[in-house]
Amino acid sequence: MRLSTVYSGAVYGVDAFSVEIEVNAGHGEPMVVIVGLPDAAVKESKDRVHTAILNSGFKPHIGRTTINLAPADIKKEGPSFDLPIAIGMLHATGEMDVENLPQIAIVGELALSGEVRRVKGVLPIAIRAREAGMAGIIVPEDNAEEAAVVDGLAVYPVRTLRQAADFLSGTLVQKPYRVDLAKVFQSTDGNEDDYADVKGQEQAKRAIEVAVAGGHNLLMVGPPGTGKSMLAKRLPSILPVMSLEEALETTKIHSIAGTLEPHLALVAKRPFRSPHHTISDAGLLGGGAHPIPGEVSLAHRGVLFLDELPEFRRNVLEVLRQPLEDGVVTISRAAATVTFPCRFMLVAAMNPCPCGYFGDASHECRCTQTVIQKYRNKISGPLLDRIDIHIEVPAIRYQELAALGKGENSVQIRERVMAARAIQRERFKGTPGLHNNAGMGTRQIHKQCVIGEDAQNLLRMAITELNFSARAYDRILKVSRTIADLAGAEQIAPEHVSEAIQYRTLDRQIWA
Repeated sequence: MRLSTVYSGAVYGVDAFSVEIEVNAGHGEPMVVIVGLPDAAVKESKDRVHTAILNSGFKPHIGRTTINLAPADIKKEGPSFDLPIAIGMLHATGEMDVENLPQIAIVGELALSGEVRRVKGVLPIAIRAREAGMAGIIVPEDNAEEAAVVDGLAVYPVRTLRQAADFLSGTLVQKPYRVDLAKVFQSTDGNEDDYADVKGQEQAKRAIEVAVAGGHNLLMVGPPGTGKSMLAKRLPSILPVMSLEEALETTKIHSIAGTLEPHLALVAKRPFRSPHHTISDAGLLGGGAHPIPGEVSLAHRGVLFLDELPEFRRNVLEVLRQPLEDGVVTISRAAATVTFPCRFMLVAAMNPCPCGYFGDASHECRCTQTVIQKYRNKISGPLLDRIDIHIEVPAIRYQELAALGKGENSVQIRERVMAARAIQRERFKGTPGLHNNAGMGTRQIHKQCVIGEDAQNLLRMAITELNFSARAYDRILKVSRTIADLAGAEQIAPEHVSEAIQYRTLDRQIWA
């Protein structure tokens, strides 16, 4: 009998840390003891591993087996240690002889049959294995594509415990798995939904183009059936292509949350998340005894769409304020504090009143002024201030519905969006973490949003007569900068400011 050491990894937040699994097969009463702060799923692995070893044709150890998961002061969670524990037990009992075991990280869950099942968090674990100087990593077959995007690390997918043991023993030759990243990004091109299918609503489509071009948050207000949800669901068709860095960030979050599809290498298409209005604040931000990402983090680098905004609970909407401002969400628990990234574009839709027909010429509104005000007050001023663009989406006229011609398609809109984003990338090249106009702080606004006297007079009139807040002033300047970028203009002109002012519907007294 001997001591065996196997290397694996575990996830903490959006990153991973190395876990050293020590297995000692000794004499004494037959039992398996796991130490090193294991949770219930890790403790149960001893029964899964014992049965999997038997059903894979190996002889289990008859005696006391002690398994230590180091570092011992960090809690270990989940079934991903099954496969490395099994390999360690086989090596410690002499059932397999391995020379390069310390150079290979191992991760995977075991079925009772010895089959290796997919696990969460393989991408961050693979990245950590490369940073730790490992030559390769053994992963479940369903996680192979996910791990293979990590350059400089050999990935060996396995289907069974027997296959993993034979490979490590040298009796089975297996080539590292490779993935073509160019093909992965190409496969995300094309969308079934297109803005050419939307009849009318040209002003709303223009506002959406401005919002996407600058990464601005957007709120659409209008009666039922005007196409608010239809417009929002076509947003992914004009979003800019993700970079490899953005795709890796997003994939790590989805891998940890367990929402990554089997055999998917990368989340190469920007996420579009649309949670139901009954969601809790923990479901939105993330949480649990062992914190996992919520909807705001799953929408990282993409869009979070909140339909029927006032129907969300007030406390749920209020917790959005800090993530919208900082781009990260921090979840504190007694055992640990975890930070998840959440740089997303918020798109929301709402009716103007509970019945939905306030201001609609073709339907009578049955709501009293008090009821309308109470309905709108569900959305606080500080939250509205963090939404750069507010637009009305009016009822569509018959002439627009009956028109035979199609509007501008998503490809054309996306080209303009990409051109505007390219200008912004060049503008903020030396500023870490800043990629678009929506992310500008006070210093960048003063530097990049200089306006002439005519535009200043126009903005002064809007601020004094329409009672815009100080934050709304900054939002108008940032949106003006984006409109100028779409026009290819270096200077912000009065017409750019004028259009940006129109996108503050809920700030204007005339709307109330």
